[in-house]
Amino acid sequence: MNLNDVLRRVRFIFDFNDNRMIEIFASADTKVSREQVCAWLKAEDAEGYLPIEDREMALFLNGLINEFRGRRDGPQPEPEDSLSNNMVLIKLRIAMNMQSDDVQALLEETGLKFSKHELSALFRKPGHKHYRNCEDQLLRNFLKGLQQRQHAGLAKQSAPETVTPDSSSPVTPNPWER
Repeated sequence: MNLNDVLRRVRFIFDFNDNRMIEIFASADTKVSREQVCAWLKAEDAEGYLPIEDREMALFLNGLINEFRGRRDGPQPEPEDSLSNNMVLIKLRIAMNMQSDDVQALLEETGLKFSKHELSALFRKPGHKHYRNCEDQLLRNFLKGLQQRQHAGLAKQSAPETVTPDSSSPVTPNPWER
């Protein structure tokens, strides 16, 4: 999957502005400019578009992990020079503090059914005999599921609470109803 597309989707899912994106990179001990971030977020056919390199995307995902889960003690992990869909999926899963069951449920919400064995194959090392490549559609569905959950959570937070009277609370009659 195009890493610029992943970056755009993550930005949309969490509603990050340019400053927040720069802060996430800084969390991985990397300095990026607003111009770089804007160029990475442009559409492929737009003037000024710049493809994000694998190492830069790995730094962003490491920064996302640091922001959501906290920095780990000691030296920071070295960013990968080459990112696969599997690595993107693993890093997003870590950042969101998701277990395999959570990922499986999220994918099922988007219409993809995976057994635990199929899912665990995505998180194995590439040389393992049961390793399975994460296809673009799977990563898209994972991001779609994150988006649905995140935006549903925001909708619940912004919705006014409805109070339902129970037997222990007194109900005051509405004087305007008759």
